[in-house]
Amino acid sequence: MFGYYLDLALRSLKRNRVLTALMVLAIAVGIGASMTTLTVMHVLSGDPLPGRSAHLYYPQVDPTPDNSYYGHHKYPLPMMDDRSAVDLWNAHPADRQALVVDSAVKVRSPDSTLPPLMLGMTSTTADFFPMFGVPFEYGGAWTPADDVGRARVAVISSDLNAKLFGGRDSVGKTLRLKDSDVRIVGVLKPWRPTPRFYSVAGGIGANGQGADPYAKPEDVFTPYFSGLEINNGNFQQYTCWGNPPAPGHLENSPCVWVSLWVELDSAAKVAAYRDFIANYAQQQKALGRFQQTDTRMLDLMGWLDAEHVIPSDAQLQMWLAFAFLAICLFNTVGLLLAKFLRRGGEIGVRRALGASHRAVFAQCLTEAGLIGFIGGVGGWLLTLVGLWLVRRQQTPYSDLVHMDTAMFVTTFVLAIAVSLLAGTLPALRASRIAPALQLKTL
Repeated sequence: MFGYYLDLALRSLKRNRVLTALMVLAIAVGIGASMTTLTVMHVLSGDPLPGRSAHLYYPQVDPTPDNSYYGHHKYPLPMMDDRSAVDLWNAHPADRQALVVDSAVKVRSPDSTLPPLMLGMTSTTADFFPMFGVPFEYGGAWTPADDVGRARVAVISSDLNAKLFGGRDSVGKTLRLKDSDVRIVGVLKPWRPTPRFYSVAGGIGANGQGADPYAKPEDVFTPYFSGLEINNGNFQQYTCWGNPPAPGHLENSPCVWVSLWVELDSAAKVAAYRDFIANYAQQQKALGRFQQTDTRMLDLMGWLDAEHVIPSDAQLQMWLAFAFLAICLFNTVGLLLAKFLRRGGEIGVRRALGASHRAVFAQCLTEAGLIGFIGGVGGWLLTLVGLWLVRRQQTPYSDLVHMDTAMFVTTFVLAIAVSLLAGTLPALRASRIAPALQLKTL
């Protein structure tokens, strides 16, 4: 029966090619615009660590005094002071845990003729790499003993390895960071979590401060305490409620500037860690260091949502595109209504010959669905053009935008769904045409 309706729909579409082309164009343009922005949102809002994110948590405590401007906020600030972060890290209550702080550092290699490079450096702890599933091309991460011993070692990105060492195995070679020499112990494979979740606090999602969370990961990773010594004076605070001893020298300062991530593999451990940070806040208040005992701990996806990581302009563009799709939908409704009602005589004859309301409705809806499918093909091609234009823009995430299988299927599902929605009212009107009146006017 569907084949019969499809054959009738094809004949009807060929009968008025101009009107058919207008409807297909309306669907294609609306789908192309909406799917371009939806694909961008799909990329930007995806899970950066599928299969791991549900076990990763971002704890927060509140070291700010009551008499500061920052002492009046709903939640603790997005980062911690270094003393609180290190205290929690030293207690080792989690399965894995990583201190994280970013800074810019001058990098050069004695084995390269390139001039010094100013690159991003992440100072972190050994659990960072297994906790976040960071892949290695050569070598591996440093050990927990290197964290405690403040070893002068580093892990570098594949990009930096290509620039300085031509992509060869550089494990064991020397890298100069600012005024210190470090030994390379590992080289990463290309790694691009989207967004760069471990360094979101202070990014563009947080009131326009800091680095873009969709930028590439840093090129150099060093042990946390080693990095503080190597790049002392070049760290930036998220916010302060007093003056640090010197600009960029933030250890034991009245500033928040360090992040802590923990891995907890069961609900019981999550509850225990919440109690742990709550007890820590109470202890610090008893010592007079904290004035508030507010704490919070969100999982990875909850943290990204709380920090409003997705750029507001991308969200606005998506809603505008879907508004445009709605306009295309209404235009298609009008065109289908005109098309079906113009065939009133033909429909009246079919009804007189015994066709039911349901049969006429199904035929018209099949025609609308076929228009949607053809419009979906055009919308898919326009989406590819739109994504190509997005990749040409100067945004940190432009190179990430591509259409995966899910978005490809969504393109056609949305196109057919929109066309069926647009065809429902015209098909309903056409199925209720009175055959006697139409036969009388023939």
